[in-house]
Amino acid sequence: MDALTASIPLLVFVVVGTIAVASSILVVAMRNPVNSALFLLLTFLCVAVLFVMEGAEFVGAVQVLVYAGGIMVLFLFVVMLINVRALPDDRILSPYWTGGAVVGAAVFVLLVALVRPGVYHEQNDNPLALRSTTVNARHRVVQPDGTTVRKRYTRQQVVGNSEAIGMALYRDYLVPFEVASLFLLVAMVGAILIGKRELGIDDEDVDPQYIVDRVAEEKEMKEAMSA
Repeated sequence: MDALTASIPLLVFVVVGTIAVASSILVVAMRNPVNSALFLLLTFLCVAVLFVMEGAEFVGAVQVLVYAGGIMVLFLFVVMLINVRALPDDRILSPYWTGGAVVGAAVFVLLVALVRPGVYHEQNDNPLALRSTTVNARHRVVQPDGTTVRKRYTRQQVVGNSEAIGMALYRDYLVPFEVASLFLLVAMVGAILIGKRELGIDDEDVDPQYIVDRVAEEKEMKEAMSA
């Protein structure tokens, strides 16, 4: 019974990992973008389960909230904006799936060569490192002359993965975190300026050339998706 209980995490890892790999292959193999988006959602959920199994609860929650939630909604909006009405029924798989399989196998071999212990980083033998944070405290010390003073010291305390990452981001590395957020803000403002409309809404409705160009762009996008 103990041996069966000990092998449950390995069994769950194999099952979830197999589903993640299979669904990731189907993301690039399916021709229907809606089906690809659904398989991508399944891949995100399986990866989140693997993160939780490894004790990285914060990364697993971010995987579900950001990728399975926000990124998938963005993908679905793009699919709806492309407005693919129908796809030819002669082929189900994309013609590029063989090349994608070769590239995926090469990336897998590269990751195996880099991630194995001792190559990419030193192996951490402390499983509680991801759930520990530094705590500042004070204790009383009796001096040789009989006086008592309070000295400051630091110690490691196991608080949980999410709290440990939060303390590291918003206390130890607050300035780099804010600088990174400013870079993202600048990139977002730049994207808005580059992609803003050159014509006003009223001008677009009455400009014949704009309407012709817009119809041509939509036709090219539909032909590219149905090819």
